[in-house]
Amino acid sequence: MTDPAIPTLPFTGERFTPECVREMWLEHWHRYAFALRWARGRRVLDAACGEGYGAALLARGGATVTAVDCSAETLAHARARYGGILGLAFEHGDVTDLSNLPDAGFDLIVSFETLEHVEAQDAMLAGFRRLLAPGGLLLVSTPDRRVYSDLTGYRNEFHVRELYRDEFEALLARHFAARRLFGQKLLFQSLLRDLGAPPARAGARTMAADGSTVVDGLDYPSVYYVAVCAHRAEDLPPGLDGLVDLFGDAAESVYRHYEHEIRKNMAAGGVIQDLERRIARLRERLAAAGLDPDAP
Repeated sequence: MTDPAIPTLPFTGERFTPECVREMWLEHWHRYAFALRWARGRRVLDAACGEGYGAALLARGGATVTAVDCSAETLAHARARYGGILGLAFEHGDVTDLSNLPDAGFDLIVSFETLEHVEAQDAMLAGFRRLLAPGGLLLVSTPDRRVYSDLTGYRNEFHVRELYRDEFEALLARHFAARRLFGQKLLFQSLLRDLGAPPARAGARTMAADGSTVVDGLDYPSVYYVAVCAHRAEDLPPGLDGLVDLFGDAAESVYRHYEHEIRKNMAAGGVIQDLERRIARLRERLAAAGLDPDAP
């Protein structure tokens, strides 16, 4: 638990804070929840840790975490909010120059939604290669420029260099011999699950946009990519092939917000219909009195 007396970090759009809600909350927490399975007992570097929420999650999950960020203000907040967690240390640093950290000093490196904020992306990945111990893993995420920006017309003022998928994969290939790429996108889905046993297998089907057919798989463009990288193919953890990883909140915040908005819109629609009926009756009365309902 965090101390409610510690002020929250203001949200400027540059970095996520745990006080953000719904879609953004799920996207950011999911990446750290994904990494958590490989964190216990490992030396972890959270490069560009931001507010510190993810580093805190990994430390609480049994990792020894060094969390680095270039913002002194953000680090001061992180130390105040999470500094009492065992195995967690916050340090000032630039992800493109981590020369103060030891070679092969980390078994797991995570850097989520950092790459697009950096111009010297090769320097950042080269640093991670040097810092990653033999047998270790790097998890790095970034938005897909085509889906995130080109198709929407959205421009994030804090993004310096967004990448298309082929550019991202080429960047990773220059520094890590082994890579697996995952796509991330928030979805509304209907879930069927066996209530008598824990999940063991997953199947997925998608209805075509015109409703004409159902195809196997999840046929959606990825908004973000999460790459799992290693020095050698044999260092990649087993079970990545075909993996579908789900993450949700028990409060179902996105769905509840959707339901609230639908009910609000339905109520507004009812009010509009009532007003339209009343206007129609008034027009009829004006016409019956010999007056022009459309007169100014």
